[in-house]
Amino acid sequence: MQPFHTGFNPIYSEDAPTPDDISVLVGDSILEFGAPWCGHCMAAESAIEKAFTNHPDLPHIKIYDGKGKKLGRAFKVKLWPTLILLRDGVEVGRLIRPTQAVEVQQLLAR
Repeated sequence: MQPFHTGFNPIYSEDAPTPDDISVLVGDSILEFGAPWCGHCMAAESAIEKAFTNHPDLPHIKIYDGKGKKLGRAFKVKLWPTLILLRDGVEVGRLIRPTQAVEVQQLLAR
């Protein structure tokens, strides 16, 4: 598994971790599913970036999702962007299509 970017990550990566990679994560991390051309993803980017200013050490794994992408299907992602808060590789919170930093901050504070 590749090391993950900590703090706000601006790039959706097609090199997604596997479900096994996710299951062995330690501590808190955020998965963000979306696509670089998605209007909702572009609209949410500044709110997500602003929320991460208070969490510079939190891993932010930004995953390019789409039809046939296994990780997004494993997490039953249907709308972009979807942010999933993981604790030790297990989902403890989810936020779909945030529009304000306060929404993301509430997720990160869980």
